[in-house]
Amino acid sequence: MPEPYILFAQHGWADTNQSMMTLAEALVAGEPATGEAQIVAPCLNYAMTWLRITPLIDEVDALATATLVRQPSLSVRIVGHSMGGLIWLEVLNRHPEWWPRVNFLVLVGSPVGGSDLGRILDPLQVGVGIAADLGRDRRPLAARVAAAIPTLVIAGDVDGGSDGTITVESTRVPNGQFVCLGGISHAALRCHPRVIEQIQQFWSSSSLSAPLLLHALVDQLRQIPGMTDAHRRDFARAVPWHTFADGTSIRLWRSPMGIHHVFLASAEGDCLYSGYVGWLHTGDLWQSLEALRAEAKLFESGEV
Repeated sequence: MPEPYILFAQHGWADTNQSMMTLAEALVAGEPATGEAQIVAPCLNYAMTWLRITPLIDEVDALATATLVRQPSLSVRIVGHSMGGLIWLEVLNRHPEWWPRVNFLVLVGSPVGGSDLGRILDPLQVGVGIAADLGRDRRPLAARVAAAIPTLVIAGDVDGGSDGTITVESTRVPNGQFVCLGGISHAALRCHPRVIEQIQQFWSSSSLSAPLLLHALVDQLRQIPGMTDAHRRDFARAVPWHTFADGTSIRLWRSPMGIHHVFLASAEGDCLYSGYVGWLHTGDLWQSLEALRAEAKLFESGEV
């Protein structure tokens, strides 16, 4: 007899719980031989989702705490769309004691690496409302969670690099499985039949893809102050700046607005990473790139 469980389904910014409730009900109804599921899909105050994320995290935390206390023996499954996934990462960070109870975590269109839209609206990183919260890089936190909890990341791609709102690059989580669904927009990801199918397959087999591994050079680029995961649309315009011994190369492109874009290309010429820094961090970019190149030359010469 299948065991019952709690399914938390969380909507994101500028949304209500209607679509997430539809998604949760479809997941439960369509799962073969499922146990009885208790669906918890909080509807956060619409206006509050435009302000700051901390009160939203507090609300979900309080509701989840009460639910888990009432049902101490039930396992947990979590699905979060967009900011809803970020909220749950923060809740789980507060409660590592819950991790053994969580069978599955699914992040759908969540800008774990930081929303580029949020960075654009808060370019000086002074904390402009929800933009500052959405622009924050939570990838290290997500990687820790995904190392302990089976995690699936689902991204949409309607234009070769984003779901129309969130870049594919910003959704990737080390240690998590990753699926990119072409032709599905950010809003449609909330309850699309293909999303439902992918989540159900993940629940039944837990192996839709190999876990994403950290790429050392990508990780170094992401550590540059102000670096924001970007769309790949301008990869073809970028000019090689430095090629490493294994054939991978850093390519650079400057937009008409003076924004510096950085790409990492494989030896075969495929884009491994795309990012940019704003005007505030241009100096940090060049300093970091020169240090990275100098370190690589020392390593390749055998001096380190």
